[in-house]
Amino acid sequence: MSNIVVPTLGESVVEARVARWLKKAGDRVEVGEPVVELETEKIDLEVSAEKSGVIASIARQEGDDVKIGELLAVVDENGAAAPAASSAPAASAPTPAPAPASSGNGSAEAASEGRATPTARRMAKDNDVDLGTVQGSGAAGRVTKQDVQKAMAPAPAPTSTPVAPTSSKVAPTREGAIAPTSPSKIAPSSRTEERVRMSKRRQTIARRLVEAQHTAAMLTTFNEVDMTAVMALRERRKESFKKEFGVGLGIASFFVKSAIAALRAFPPLNAEIQGDEIVFKHYYDIGVAVGAEGGLVVPVIRDADRLSFAQIELAIRDFATRATDGTLTLEDLRGGTFTITNGGVFGSLMSTPILNPPQVGILGLHKIQDRAVPMNGQVVIRPMMYVALSYDHRIVDGREAVQFLVKIKDFVEDPARLLLEG
Repeated sequence: MSNIVVPTLGESVVEARVARWLKKAGDRVEVGEPVVELETEKIDLEVSAEKSGVIASIARQEGDDVKIGELLAVVDENGAAAPAASSAPAASAPTPAPAPASSGNGSAEAASEGRATPTARRMAKDNDVDLGTVQGSGAAGRVTKQDVQKAMAPAPAPTSTPVAPTSSKVAPTREGAIAPTSPSKIAPSSRTEERVRMSKRRQTIARRLVEAQHTAAMLTTFNEVDMTAVMALRERRKESFKKEFGVGLGIASFFVKSAIAALRAFPPLNAEIQGDEIVFKHYYDIGVAVGAEGGLVVPVIRDADRLSFAQIELAIRDFATRATDGTLTLEDLRGGTFTITNGGVFGSLMSTPILNPPQVGILGLHKIQDRAVPMNGQVVIRPMMYVALSYDHRIVDGREAVQFLVKIKDFVEDPARLLLEG
């Protein structure tokens, strides 16, 4: 006998939820074959069998919360799979009606479930979408969340022929207006409620955001950045950059590079508090918040100071794709010394980002918007962005925070400085 247990889930993750069993008691499994899906506060993951055999028993049911090391199932390495049910009807049983020709969709749906991401399966289940009819656009034909959303899109409404009015037409008033409907004839509104259990990720987001505000002396300082130089550089180089590196030149890489240069100048913002000690980190693992099903996640660009603009852009694109597909790993989300989040992609003009403990700094980017600004005695229109820095006042002074944000502003407004000083 061998046990399937909850594996180590990564840094700071100690609990998961059984999301979906891929096998049932009596099923045959091979080494490395996925058996159960777990939902954690960061990502969904599959737990595979370490030994071949037959599922002898299942210890935890879908929806159960489990901790690292807890038993999920037992595999009998010498067991035989449960025999398949005989297709021949019993002598005393009535002959069943023939199955419709379309019954093959069941096997198609099962096959699609096996190649769909956990997020896609959950969305299909919640919205009654038959995965057997969904064409996958992911790697190796994997069905993604976007594929399910596309399948959910309503078909165009058919063109209808106008119907002639009937004799029950409402009579007009003397002024020519339609008489109001009697209140007694108004159909009651639908006042429904729905109770949904919070996902592990949403529970953790809620807990950590409250903890961040209760445990850190969090303050936020703001500034604004003239994006003219960056946008002009992107316009000049976008075609050659895309042709050479296979990825567009976005604004994120400029802010990652600028943040690293500013962190070098102000080390406390790249540190953390451990007990009564400050741990200064002389490496730069920059977390970049990206949208995912169930909330934002923060994958980490390791040693970002050693990467080129193109490598940073490729890393961010890869994270965004895998966050959407549900294929980020716990290693992708581990650690991080400083975080950048961009609410501007959702239209935010200004916000106060909340710290991502144990980090002591987070940079918030916002929407680029044309505004009138004074320059050389004239009022000109410039593409401006508000930026925000939230910081832990326990180890970062207000003066340092303001100067840190000014340094980022200076680098972005004059990108050539990144080559000379960054």
